This record gives sequence, C-alpha cells and structure tokens, in this order.
Amino acid sequence: MPRLAGHVAIVTGAGSGIGRAIAARFVAEGAKLLVADIDRTAGERVAAELGDAALFQHLDVARDEDWTAAVDAAQQRFGWLSIVVNNAGVSTAGSIATTTRDAWQRTLDVNATGSFLGCKHAVAAMGEAGGSIINIASARALRPSSGQVAYSASKALVVALTQSVALHCGETGLPIRCNALCPGVIDTPILEETRQLMGGAAVADARLAALHPLGRLGKADEIAAAALFLASDEAGFVTGATISVDGGFAIRDK
Repeated sequence: MPRLAGHVAIVTGAGSGIGRAIAARFVAEGAKLLVADIDRTAGERVAAELGDAALFQHLDVARDEDWTAAVDAAQQRFGWLSIVVNNAGVSTAGSIATTTRDAWQRTLDVNATGSFLGCKHAVAAMGEAGGSIINIASARALRPSSGQVAYSASKALVVALTQSVALHCGETGLPIRCNALCPGVIDTPILEETRQLMGGAAVADARLAALHPLGRLGKADEIAAAALFLASDEAGFVTGATISVDGGFAIRDK
C-alpha cells in the first residue's frame, strides 16, 4: 500500500529542486498535492506532470493572505489537509559587513516568516485531525557561515520554530508532528548561480563536495526520501526533531 494513501499535502517551492522532488515522491506514494510556488510557470508545469493528483496554487510564502488561499484551495479540491512542507526559500550571500538591511529582511521574510506562516496555517487547518509539518532548514542552521549571515540566521530560526511548534502541539493535545530537515549542498538548479560565482561547475562542485565527509553533493531525491519518512505514519513517534541529510556537512572538523 502506498505510504501516503489518503493524505493531502501542500509543498511550497514545489516548482523546482527539492520541492519538486518532494512533490513527485509524495504523489508516487499516494498523496494528493497542492503544488505551491511563486513561479507560476514552473509550478503549473510540475502540476501538469503530476496529473490529476496535483493542483497548482500561486503562493508567496511571506503573505498571510496567500497562505489562506492555498489552504482553502487544498481543502476544496481534496477535502482536507494532513501534510505541509515548508520548503520555499532563498539563499543569500553576504557577511555581517556586507549584507544590507533589505537583503537581511528579504531573507527572513521568505525563509523564516514563510515557515512561520506555513506552520501557523497548518496547525489551524489540521487541528484535532492531526498531521505532519516538515520544515526544510539547512546544514547552515547548525554550522553557520560568516559569508551567509542572513541565510544561516534564518535557517537557525526555522529549527527553533520547529521545536516550538512541536511543543505547542504536544502541550495542547493536537496530534500534529513538526520536524525539520537540514540538507547539505544539494545539486539543484538554484546552485547554478553559486557555480558561476565560484568559477564554473567543475571548480565549484569540487570545492562544495569537499565540504561533505561523504565527498559529494546531495541529491534532491535524498531529501525527498527523508521528507517521505517524516510525512508517513512510520514517523508517528518523531516530533521536534532536526534531521541532518547533509553527507556529514555539519560535523566536519575543518
């Protein structure tokens, strides 16, 4: 039996990369799914690829009203909501010396406020019926970089948010689990800009792979596999957890 049969999910940032891989894995495992993305072209393409089990919804995760519309769309089309994956995010380079206030605020708006709103609307929609919230943080939440001050801080906030939401649901008797995944450097389209800044794919991939004790970049499907576990009943006793899927990135000694 498919592991997500009967479940209904919202996956943000599902138009590409990790979000697209999670959406495809969830549908393959029996879920109905709202493909949520700020990029309408990419989101509609993924929804079309996934067929009748998927519906596209435009979603700017930093806008409260967009979240209300997304939850309403999922419930009206599929009947209820049991899984929310807060995956949409931006990667911002810059140290404390070079990062502007606008860049800082935009990073927190998407990565932190977007996850906060996703959790808030998920808890309200799932209620006593229960469900699973999965927040995509980052290895940088656990091992910050001086060159990614806004990104590192925003993802650390996501980890703390996850634990707070898990505690709230437990303390109020809501059968809602909330967990975080911390990916390492994953080979997705968002990496292309970094590759160009680092002198091309060959040079960049070698340097980035060396950050991981396993000696390679991660794959989007590997993050999707971890998300599937957290979404499924197999993770019924897992909440408030921060799970690294990072090839050892966060524990390396140099």
